[in-house]
Amino acid sequence: MVKNVTTVAFDADDTLWHNEQFFKLTEARFADLLADYAAQDHLAERLLAAERRNLGQYGYGIKGFMLSMIETALEVTEHRIPGKVIQEIIEAGQEMLRHPIELLPHAREAVEAAAGTHEVLLITKGDLLDQERKLAQSGLGDLFDGVEIVSEKSEETYCAVFARHGHAPERALMVGNSLRSDILPVIGIGGWAAFVPYHLSWALEHAEAPEGHPRFRELRDLGGLAGMMQHAEAD
Repeated sequence: MVKNVTTVAFDADDTLWHNEQFFKLTEARFADLLADYAAQDHLAERLLAAERRNLGQYGYGIKGFMLSMIETALEVTEHRIPGKVIQEIIEAGQEMLRHPIELLPHAREAVEAAAGTHEVLLITKGDLLDQERKLAQSGLGDLFDGVEIVSEKSEETYCAVFARHGHAPERALMVGNSLRSDILPVIGIGGWAAFVPYHLSWALEHAEAPEGHPRFRELRDLGGLAGMMQHAEAD
């Protein structure tokens, strides 16, 4: 059972609204643009390596992804890439930044249900302006008691966020789609975590599920969150 939880925190991208699918579509477009210079599998490997290498400088989000695509294009073509292709890469990133938000099934109901009985937080990482845009477009902003846009989701980050809002980690439940970022760090500091898988995942977010851990839960979708919480309260 989930015991003594006073705070429910939600991840944003691919937990409350779609995100990764737009990266995959843009990556496919990128592969088409570079088809004369590199095979798709090789290009994907080079792009992932660039993203991993650049995280410390650019952080997470669309702008860093766009810069990594440009860097990869320059590398695989030995700086022979036409300016027109660079422009198309930039335009693809700009389209991602303008894309309307699409809530995942049960997202609103899950946040509303949690907000009726607990303090609710949004804890997301990525580009500040883009995350603020997505939250505003989602229509969910008023439901949260606090919003934290962080550069990384580590045990130290979660400890600081929960302390800032006056809650001990062991009384917090984090709901998210990333085992690496949303689940393992929170369990590591004594909190509870509910994993809600998304059908696509970024390779750099991969981690093994802590199967059997007493503070780990897995839900098919957000529609199961309210029932899980009600069951815990009844117990």
